[in-house]
Amino acid sequence: MGINNSYKEYLIDQLGELGAVTIKNMFGGAGIYFEGFIFGLIADDTLYFKVDDSNRSDYERAGMEPFKPFSDRPMLMPYYEVPVDILEDRKQIADWASKALLVSRNSKRKSGKRRSQSEEQ
Repeated sequence: MGINNSYKEYLIDQLGELGAVTIKNMFGGAGIYFEGFIFGLIADDTLYFKVDDSNRSDYERAGMEPFKPFSDRPMLMPYYEVPVDILEDRKQIADWASKALLVSRNSKRKSGKRRSQSEEQ
């Protein structure tokens, strides 16, 4: 897995309507954060947003697949690839990112407390 720095810059620009998004390198990829909540992943210059039952169908309708960190193992994570047409539209990407952020916030509430960005690294 790798991430091109220009791709990171592009994503920060595209997600500008959301606010001050940060990208932190991790495990050969990167996490996308807003106010301490991770709501997206980048792997091999591909963007994935966090999903649950509230937004998964949007991705499935678009024919997107879940993030699979290991090609040789059946492990799936609660992140789905963001469609290119959504990524290229600043208003739509902000909407999808907001939904992913809500999923992240809700999952932290269910699990107890929110961890700080430094704890998540």
